[in-house]
Amino acid sequence: MKKIGFLSFGHWDDHPTYATRTASDTLLQSIDLAVAAEEIGLDGAYFRVHHFAKQLASPFPLLAAIGARTHKIEIGTGVIDMRYENPLYMIEDAGAADLISGGRLQLGISRGSPEQVIDGWRHFGYKPAEGETDAEMGRQKGLAFLEKLDGVGFAQPNPNPMFPNPPGLLRLEPHSVGLRDRIWWGAASNATAIWAAQKGMNLQSSTLKDDESGKPFHIQQAEQIRLFKSAWKKAGHKREPRISVSRSIFALMNDQDRYYFGHEANREDKIGMIEPDKRAIFGRSYAAEPDQLIKDLAGDEAIQEADTLLLTIPNTLGTDYNVHVLSSILEHVAPGLGWR
Repeated sequence: MKKIGFLSFGHWDDHPTYATRTASDTLLQSIDLAVAAEEIGLDGAYFRVHHFAKQLASPFPLLAAIGARTHKIEIGTGVIDMRYENPLYMIEDAGAADLISGGRLQLGISRGSPEQVIDGWRHFGYKPAEGETDAEMGRQKGLAFLEKLDGVGFAQPNPNPMFPNPPGLLRLEPHSVGLRDRIWWGAASNATAIWAAQKGMNLQSSTLKDDESGKPFHIQQAEQIRLFKSAWKKAGHKREPRISVSRSIFALMNDQDRYYFGHEANREDKIGMIEPDKRAIFGRSYAAEPDQLIKDLAGDEAIQEADTLLLTIPNTLGTDYNVHVLSSILEHVAPGLGWR
């Protein structure tokens, strides 16, 4: 049994084939899709965060709106680039969104990946400390975010406040109990997966990672997950961790599916340079008739190791078509793999 969610990058553009011509289209359709996904039995609605692009950026208004319209489905991110964030303000936003949803927020954060502009986080007022890289800055901001999520007071109260204060040091409000256990780290390397386990964060692993062995993507990702699990156990955390992987999976049910995704059949892993000094491996897409998909996916070691699968969706094709894509996996593929 696995939790199955969707992951949307939230693209829009004034393109004749897009159902998402504007930012408003993407935001409102994202809410509608999350509502529909809950109705068909999906477990999660997750959204990527990118800045300086025609994609979803500020996640918390969207997550709060989805939380107010739904009742059971997990809502989350995959991932928020911490280089752009004020960790304390983010705690307030996250706490509010989590309370609106009734404690369903699953917040994926990370040090970030290459963005649309050079050092975009500098435009937000942030820069690494002396001798620190931007990746290290992102991880430090992640730790600062985690540190204050437990709700322990840390700020000295004003002796002459506008409103009466409770005794002792003050914490950020609103505080949402349990949110600390629902923070995920998006790890591209084995080392950061181990680090995330040591810090008590769940693991999000995407469709790309650092190429650290030359092995097929799903095997490298499975090895990364096993290292995470081992480090978690050694750290002595009291709860069981969550682990998600994302995949592009399309069941070819009709001519429209074959038109859109038939070319994805028999695709293989790709090697590229996501940063000038880092060789990355990109996992293949899956597109086939349901019976063939079941056979192909049964051999994906990383999916077997994870408890949560996030299906990347073509959000520009509109809500109805994406409900069809997700329903096809739930009804015709997941049962054959024991996911349902």
